[in-house]
Amino acid sequence: MSKPVSVASALDLTKPPAIEGFTPVPKPSEEGFRDKFIRKTKENPFVPIGMLGTAGALTYGLIAFKHGKTRQSQLLMRARIFAQGFTVAAILVGVVTTAMKRKEK
Repeated sequence: MSKPVSVASALDLTKPPAIEGFTPVPKPSEEGFRDKFIRKTKENPFVPIGMLGTAGALTYGLIAFKHGKTRQSQLLMRARIFAQGFTVAAILVGVVTTAMKRKEK
């Protein structure tokens, strides 16, 4: 026989309902920014590499432009465009790979 349940404990919304033969699964711990960043970087390491390349080419290009090195600045802006394209391609490959993994399951 089951234990009698009082109305006050039956309406307690801070606890999960008591169901015979059922044990609720504990909540998974929330993933922090650092953990998520590390996981995503391991899944697709080319995106951060492309982002760093883009930022580096942009920064160095702006510095060259400030110093009047127009030829070098133009080359670095072209390198920035290449790095941006690489990053977008890496993101697309990551999205397609993730979609393919989900279909396999």
